[in-house]
Amino acid sequence: MSEQVVPRVETPSGIPLEPVYGPGERAAEPPPPGEYPFTRGNFASGYRGKTWTFRQYSGFGTAEESNNRYRYLLDQGGTGLSVALDLPTQCGYDSDDEEFGEEVGRVGVAVDTLADAEILFDGIPLDKISTSFTINGTAAILLAFYVAAAERKGVPREKLTGTIQNDILKEYASRGTWIWPPEPSLRLIADTIEFCAAEVPRFNAISVAGAHFRDAGANAVQEMAFTLADGVTYCDTVVERGRMTIDKFAPQISFFFYTHGDFFEEIAKYRAGRRRWATIVRERYGATTDKASMFRFGCVAGGASLYAPQAQNNLVRVAYEAMAAVLGGVQSMFTAAWDEPFALPSEESATLALRTQQILAYETGVTKVADPLGGSYFVEALTDATEEKIIEIMHDLETHGGMVRCIEDGYLQGLIADEAFKIHQQVESGERPVVGVNKFVVDEPAPDLATYELDAEGRDKQLRRLAKVKAERDDVAVREALAALAKSAEGDGNLMHNLIDCANSYCTVGEMVSTLKSVWGEFQQPVVF
Repeated sequence: MSEQVVPRVETPSGIPLEPVYGPGERAAEPPPPGEYPFTRGNFASGYRGKTWTFRQYSGFGTAEESNNRYRYLLDQGGTGLSVALDLPTQCGYDSDDEEFGEEVGRVGVAVDTLADAEILFDGIPLDKISTSFTINGTAAILLAFYVAAAERKGVPREKLTGTIQNDILKEYASRGTWIWPPEPSLRLIADTIEFCAAEVPRFNAISVAGAHFRDAGANAVQEMAFTLADGVTYCDTVVERGRMTIDKFAPQISFFFYTHGDFFEEIAKYRAGRRRWATIVRERYGATTDKASMFRFGCVAGGASLYAPQAQNNLVRVAYEAMAAVLGGVQSMFTAAWDEPFALPSEESATLALRTQQILAYETGVTKVADPLGGSYFVEALTDATEEKIIEIMHDLETHGGMVRCIEDGYLQGLIADEAFKIHQQVESGERPVVGVNKFVVDEPAPDLATYELDAEGRDKQLRRLAKVKAERDDVAVREALAALAKSAEGDGNLMHNLIDCANSYCTVGEMVSTLKSVWGEFQQPVVF
């Protein structure tokens, strides 16, 4: 009798999988949850002590519109805010800049000055609710607005919790909202890290984001490896300045990822990433505390894994992805709405996305036991194999000169483009099954959605507010604050206090960015073939 031929199977990242796993497949039993290197989680009690943060990503139109949505989400049981900014704000332009007129408030909320930030967080207890900002090139400016707005509400900066994404390296390689060249951009990021460690101790100064690498085409293992390599670059920058130890600032470094549909690969990605980061922080930088060595991450369930055909299938995709993130030990999560391939989510779909997390947290039992998959022959073996692949990729980047060099010469962009093309080919050929796209396809009309439309009145309202602020502010104070910012940028002092002074003087985002451009210049993107 002939033996059955078992086909070769591998994860989407190319890690070969055995048909069955047993005790001989793993290197060693990992320590329990809460013990270095934290493979099984940062805390011994898992989610019994604290459930992950329900942080739904939102922001559109004017500050008033977004404030209403934030209040609604909090009323519906959200436990944190995640602010989406429009493209002018992300790229360092004001709403009255003619080049960006049609983009004002389109993919996020428009924030030009402190006046917008004050309205955006009106009625929200900033000493109790944590706020995450998906902002990079202008992250330090948005942090300055947030600190200034909070202090005007009577909330001292020491009580603020939240995160600014502030990860410029991935912008150069995958997304494009860069402004200045790498060297001054890294200097500004180091300024924010040192400032937060010294003065805003409960606020994460950076969220090193692999999600954008993933959206651009990277696979799960590349996403983690590229992200950790970026994290090393940021830590190197701060350590080399010699002003602060790793134990002081590392607790305020966090990470951010996409969770896609290959269930066990995603779980292994997070377990391996947590172990690798803890090892790097201890062995490369000499961290002495568990708090400095912990890998804290948030994620999105959704993104490029969602599709327009048979769009309600996305509800199922997001639910499975969210469970994978939780079993991987996520600290905060945004579950995408099923209609996001079409437009900004409706209030109804945004609520359903939040309910997905709440059902997962309160009905499925996944929070009752820390790392319930720990000890699984398969999960532990896949975690080991994933970490080995992460180490291999990081070593390759290091041999090519590190992340900045890999970005400047286009090497990193090339790796991502190659993988994106491979994934596209696999979906087109059917090698990578996608239900409703290349498998179980049906002809159906596009869903009739109540999509958000930014009207001209919203843009006009934003322009009127900006004009009013410019007319009523103290022009002398504005000029003095911007001049002081330029002078500090020419030296090596921390710019955060200058930016807060500019914020309190009602300088605009565009004015602060232009001032720094006059000193630092602008980044020129390499041509990648």
